[in-house]
Amino acid sequence: MAFLETPRLRLVPLTLPIVEAVLGDRRQDAEALVGARMPERWPNPELVERAFSAPIEAIRSRPDELLWGDRVLVLRGPEPRVLGSVIFHGTPGDDGIAEVAYGVEEGSQGMGYATEAVKACVAWALSDERVRAVQAATLPWHRASLRVIEKVGMTRVGEREHETMGELLVFELRRR
Repeated sequence: MAFLETPRLRLVPLTLPIVEAVLGDRRQDAEALVGARMPERWPNPELVERAFSAPIEAIRSRPDELLWGDRVLVLRGPEPRVLGSVIFHGTPGDDGIAEVAYGVEEGSQGMGYATEAVKACVAWALSDERVRAVQAATLPWHRASLRVIEKVGMTRVGEREHETMGELLVFELRRR
């Protein structure tokens, strides 16, 4: 999987060695593999839990499937730094739907990085013949996430219940 580039970001493929370094709390190894400095609070246990919903054994046995399309957001420049990630929940299903999620570290929120990265990753996913649509789900009150979804061009297609978070709104962008 190749790097994706946007005007301000380099979107580095999330690989098994990076995942192992992150889950093993080996910050220096993770930074060397990504080629950028990580923020002090990233990755934290909450982000790791959301980003890696599969156990490490499953990721090791099926990295091409479980890390499909996942990227680390790196701010380009003389001192590159990790801003967050865009992940998909595995390869697209038999229905041709890929689900995307994203997060940006606290100090870099509100600057358009999530929109820039998600837009590039969604375009990448929709270029895959297996993908009919990309979906994103968010909490109804999460204004920043809703704004990213809107700017990417997704439209609301429904809602679903999450076992711990409650109601989630579901949005989608279809292949043209």
